[in-house]
Amino acid sequence: MTASVSPGVATTRSGAPLPLVSLPQGELLTVNIDQIPLFKDLVAPGIHIQTLRLDPERGEWVFLSTLAPGVELPVHYHTGSAQVWTIQGRWLYHEYPDQPQTAGSYLYEPGGSVHTFYTPEDNTEDTVALAWIEGAQVSFNEDGTFHSVMDAVTLQHLTETAAAAQGTGPVGYIHGGAAGVIKS
Repeated sequence: MTASVSPGVATTRSGAPLPLVSLPQGELLTVNIDQIPLFKDLVAPGIHIQTLRLDPERGEWVFLSTLAPGVELPVHYHTGSAQVWTIQGRWLYHEYPDQPQTAGSYLYEPGGSVHTFYTPEDNTEDTVALAWIEGAQVSFNEDGTFHSVMDAVTLQHLTETAAAAQGTGPVGYIHGGAAGVIKS
């Protein structure tokens, strides 16, 4: 990566100076989904993840999920906002049975939202969704006791552990903080 970490002056293509920018960008931070491994059952059985961007410092995690029919997560809340674009298939929250999310749906959830995610067992195809989550997802068992926390740090650990176990080498996701693309 060639990005500078020092403040500097950016210019237009003709060379005219622009106002001082804090961190000039030497290259686009981009990844191709075809070059990111799909980690099967990474979070739970039937939940397959391709990690696109992780920023543990800001608590942001972006991933593409492929979800088998009949998958369900424990009831949980988000400490920050969550945005989900459904690309294929259908999923719902038990708490909102009349609002299925289908291909083309975009969902915004403010921080503090509580729900129980699932894909219907009668789905005829996998569901594919792009999620951008800020903060943590705090999950609970049915009796109200603590189940788990999922956040950027957890997903980074799961991704890197799965990559090492499968021998795929470093995963080429965009890493936050001192932004860069992890080269695969």
